[in-house]
Amino acid sequence: MESILPKPPLLPRSSYRHWHAITTRWIDNDAYGHVNNAVYYHWLDTAVNGWLIANGLLDIERGDPIGLVVETGCRYARPVRYPEPVQIGLRVDRIGSSSVTYRLGVFTADVEPPAAEGHFTHVYVDRASRRPRPLPEAWREKLAVLQS
Repeated sequence: MESILPKPPLLPRSSYRHWHAITTRWIDNDAYGHVNNAVYYHWLDTAVNGWLIANGLLDIERGDPIGLVVETGCRYARPVRYPEPVQIGLRVDRIGSSSVTYRLGVFTADVEPPAAEGHFTHVYVDRASRRPRPLPEAWREKLAVLQS
């Protein structure tokens, strides 16, 4: 059954503020000859966490607060195949009191629109208690750079 709700348009390259290059691998392809849908989530997670690490917001062993994924999704517009190089565009759609929603576009070559578009929402929690805690102001300032 087709949805009666209109789908929002996929965002163009110009909507993204940071880029992360991905090299597709032969093993990423499935039996249908294109990159398997689950692999896209690895790419999106790598792009978000790579940016967080590079900007001092993710210390895997000692960081506090830590981000837990509470929602994720991906829309697929066209297939990607090995050995296509992929560029993941990253932006922040929303900064809440203790949460951040990231949007990511999966682009190949100079093709528009993206092959896929995904999102992640992290809720930032205290490392020990796992209870949500407000984002530090310094984090908000860094994350704001990714907003349009």
